[in-house]
Amino acid sequence: MTEPTREMDTVQRLHVMAAGVRGARVAERILPAPFEEVWEAMAALDFLPDLQRVWVLRTDGDRIEALARSRYGFRAHLRGFRRPGWCWLQSRFLIVGLAAAPAPGGTGTRIALTGGVRIPTRAAVVPFGTLRELTSAGDRLATRLER
Repeated sequence: MTEPTREMDTVQRLHVMAAGVRGARVAERILPAPFEEVWEAMAALDFLPDLQRVWVLRTDGDRIEALARSRYGFRAHLRGFRRPGWCWLQSRFLIVGLAAAPAPGGTGTRIALTGGVRIPTRAAVVPFGTLRELTSAGDRLATRLER
């Protein structure tokens, strides 16, 4: 007898992706707002504290290419995928992962964030301070949605 399979939601998928990146951490929380509203704010990418500005250069279906400038002046040419509830971007030196899914029982939206400074040529991020930054990003998003 085979076990029934259950499809993963985007938040669970982000945990799986982060598990494959050494040093990656995931910040997860539930925001008391509808999925559509939360994802619209997340997809803009401008709530991430380390990124001062993000320019979307092009999109092709669910593929996205963007240029980001950090508050410290560093630039990153990011490539990846963005679809409702899911965004995974990476450059030579940066990884950004975002996920959102309706929370159980209609209590809002579950979000999960991962990412950080990437070690070039390796599936690893520098783990120092990343959880603090991801938590801060979640706080900024929550504050934005409260307004």
